[in-house]
Amino acid sequence: MSAGYPYFAGSAATFGGAHPPRAKWDFVLSAVLLTVSLVCWIVAASGGFFVLAFTDFCPAETCHIHQASVSIAVALAVAAAFIVIGAVLAIVRIVRRRLSWPFSAAALTLSIMAELLGFLEYISAVGY
Repeated sequence: MSAGYPYFAGSAATFGGAHPPRAKWDFVLSAVLLTVSLVCWIVAASGGFFVLAFTDFCPAETCHIHQASVSIAVALAVAAAFIVIGAVLAIVRIVRRRLSWPFSAAALTLSIMAELLGFLEYISAVGY
């Protein structure tokens, strides 16, 4: 009876029992990219703290220390949001057995860009 109807043959693949295999390289690459993102954020947070702590010379006419501290804080918050969103999207893609590394790479790229823009805004606010 199942010779003419392959979908009624009772194979597990036709009824959703079998899943496509997970790409191990994709999982490893996503984990590495997200780990690098987190390490970069920690380094940027530490650097931002030390830059703000050791801003010795800040003339009142060219320096806006409040704007400098806000720029560092906002940049770190935006970078952290990019990393969290990228990690959530990557995990959802991994669970659904789809490629996830582009979301991890985007999280890394966007977080580094946010951190650099925050540092450039700090330099602009302090007046270097």
